[in-house]
Amino acid sequence: MKTELIMVGKTADKHFAAGIKDYTERIGHYMPFGITTLPDLKNTKSLSQEQQKEREGEQILRLVQPSDTVVLLDEHGQEFRSVELAAWLQRKQQQARRLVFVIGGPYGFSPAVYDRANEKLSLSRLTFSHQMVRLVFTEQLYRACTIIKGEPYHHE
Repeated sequence: MKTELIMVGKTADKHFAAGIKDYTERIGHYMPFGITTLPDLKNTKSLSQEQQKEREGEQILRLVQPSDTVVLLDEHGQEFRSVELAAWLQRKQQQARRLVFVIGGPYGFSPAVYDRANEKLSLSRLTFSHQMVRLVFTEQLYRACTIIKGEPYHHE
């Protein structure tokens, strides 16, 4: 199963970017994994929040294939402990051809993206910056891979 992370906007903080790169490389030892970064929208001052979500949503949906399993990282999504995320991922590996996670822009997702999504996943009830969510998500995906393989990275 291929796994993809689609993110709206680049990771500006070099420390977060370095951590994301490190975990991305580690995940690659367990499964095919890639990140697609959509460029930030231009001239957003003239756009409402809804218009920004619509434009970002159009970009996201262009990258999604009909057979993809799409999982939005969303504050209203299902929360897992790390071992539960690993079990969920293992099930998805058996069911999905391509698993696509999406981290939206600062205002969330358009209705069209919500309509296309198969599931929503929340990393925490806390609010994190989009930069931090990217790092936390890639670390948790790596952690899930090590749990599936029974490796000692995760401790109960």
